[in-house]
Amino acid sequence: MKDSFVAEAPRPGAARQEVNRAADKPQESSRQDAMRPDSARRDTQAMTPRVDVLEDATGITVVADMPGVSKDSLEIKVENDALSIEGPVSASAPQAMEATYAEVRIPRYRRSFTLSRELDSSRIEAQLKDGVLRLRIPKHEQARPQRISVKVG
Repeated sequence: MKDSFVAEAPRPGAARQEVNRAADKPQESSRQDAMRPDSARRDTQAMTPRVDVLEDATGITVVADMPGVSKDSLEIKVENDALSIEGPVSASAPQAMEATYAEVRIPRYRRSFTLSRELDSSRIEAQLKDGVLRLRIPKHEQARPQRISVKVG
């Protein structure tokens, strides 16, 4: 399932509202995935990282919680209007110890979004710090609000 950054018309909050609607829908497993053996399912399954989407007049900022993902293994891709983020979780346990209980059984994060055409995907900036990924996606210049001065005449 893809989340969407889609706006009907350039207006503040439109991209954020669309993402909120998409994030509220539960992610569904495909029937084909259910038919795969357990080992193949583990390779394709992934956890969905929690995200916050903030919008201002110049663009949006996506903040994704991806603890345990290193900068070198993080994959951020844009194809056409689809943005995807993915990365394996590297949970390190002390040497000679193994987990007797683990809540994280799928060691991978994956999430994808549909970008609005008002966003400039060629200028995305990404920063990963302390397990938090921050993506800044600016709007195209023509999609930004402009102030028009009125002359008295």
